[in-house]
Formats: sequence, structure tokens, C-alpha cells
Amino acid sequence: MKNFNNKVAAVTGAGSGIGRALAINLAQQGCHLALSDVSAKGLEETAQMLQSSGVKVTTTILDVSDREAVYAWADNTAKEHGKVNMIFNNAGVALSGTVASLSLEDYQWIMDINFNGVLYGTKAFLPHLEASGEGHIINTSSVFGLASQPLMSGYNASKFAVRGLTESLRQDLEISGSAVSCSCVHPGGIKTNIAKSARMDASCAEVTGTSQEEATKEFEKLFITTPDKAAKTILNGVRKNSRRILIGPDARMFDLLVRMLPATYQWIFTKAVQMQAKKATRRAKNA
Repeated sequence: MKNFNNKVAAVTGAGSGIGRALAINLAQQGCHLALSDVSAKGLEETAQMLQSSGVKVTTTILDVSDREAVYAWADNTAKEHGKVNMIFNNAGVALSGTVASLSLEDYQWIMDINFNGVLYGTKAFLPHLEASGEGHIINTSSVFGLASQPLMSGYNASKFAVRGLTESLRQDLEISGSAVSCSCVHPGGIKTNIAKSARMDASCAEVTGTSQEEATKEFEKLFITTPDKAAKTILNGVRKNSRRILIGPDARMFDLLVRMLPATYQWIFTKAVQMQAKKATRRAKNA
């Protein structure tokens, strides 16, 4: 996929963040778009931004955890656009809390969206990408799909699963001599709304000594890369047919840390959280 002109791309989570930035960057390069998001408002805002782009844009309100809806969207996209060349499985949510305190329903919720949503998108679009004669699947994992974090077991599990699926899929496609390839995306801190929409269990406050509002503000300080920069990095990775696409200096740091300290990194992250908790406790006492 050396260029995107006159190609057709489907993008989930296109109502904001990286998904919206991907849509804008693809349109600028002459790529027709099938956009989806669970937010009707966000999706409409993205569509309005693309009105003068000169490419065909279709929109679908979509919950990626709904298997039948994802398959129907894939079929309708191929019908409305005549072909599909790319699927960006980008939609995702966040969840934090200790394993002991999170419910099975919490884990099911995040796995349904972050992993099953990617799996459904991959399976639903793959036949259409094959039929196009030139296709690419782009699945969004996370730096938390490279290294685990305290209090993030559900998010880690979902993003590690996306990585495992995508890396194995790449090998399957190569073995079969497919005209389709795939890449796994590992964003670091991106300036999106994911922290505000995350589910945070009360156990986080108990462990860290900070409220949900405070924890969200601290987490957002780590968001150092813009969605536009992330989108450009992803599209450059697709053009290079990269297996793994790291976004931001923090993602590169995580990748290097895990390679150098594959087990010790866990101790480092644990100590970092414990130090933050002690600082929060001191601040509360001095307040």
C-alpha cells in the first residue's frame, strides 16, 4: 500500500482522537472513507470536517462489540464504495482497578470492545480486502500491549490480545501469499478523551491515594503526542508495511525497556506507583 489515492478505508472510532485524525489525513491523500463511531455527535462532526475533501464519505453509528453490526457495516461498505482496501480497527476504551476489585463484567466490557471489536473488524473486512486485490489491516494495541502496568489488568489483557492476534495474522497472511497485510499499532500517550471516558474502580484511589479526578489529570499529563502526529505515523507505517508501529517517544521507551529488562520492568513500574502513592499521602497530610 504505497499510496492511498482512490483507495477505500474503513475507520472505527472516527468520531474523535486518532480515528478522526486518520480520516482527515486519508482524505487529504484522496482516500474514500467509511467512518464509524458509537457517538453520533462526534461522527457527524468528523463528517462535516470532510465535506470539502472531494472524497466519498459514508458514516455509520456503530458499537464495535456488536458482531452482527460490524459484519453488516463491512458488507455495506463494500457495497456502497465498490471495494475496501483498509480497515483501521481503532476504537477502544480504558479500565483501571485491582484484579481483586474489578468484576467479571468489567473485564467482559473491555474485552468486548478492545479485543472482540478488533477481531470482528478483522474477520468481517478480510474477505473484502482480499477481493480488492490490495489490502491492509491496521489494529490498534497500545504501549500497554508491550508492557503491563499496575491497576491496568483489563486494559493490558485486551491490548496484549490485540497484539497477539495481529502478529499471528500477519504470519498467516504471509504464509498464504495473501494480497493483504497487517500492522499492529502501539500508541503512547495521545491527546485524546480516553482518560475522561475510562472506567476507574474505587480500588485505584485506595492504592494511589488520589481521587479519580486527580488520577485522570495526572494520567493526561503523559499525553504528549497529538492525534495528527499519531495518524501520520500510522499511515507512514502502512506505506512501509511495518509489522509494529510505535507512536511517540514514550512508546519507543516502553519497547526498549521491555527488550532490555523483560521481567525487571514490572518491579520498576510497581515502585513508581508506590512512590506516587506516598507523595499523595504526604500532600493530603499537609493540606
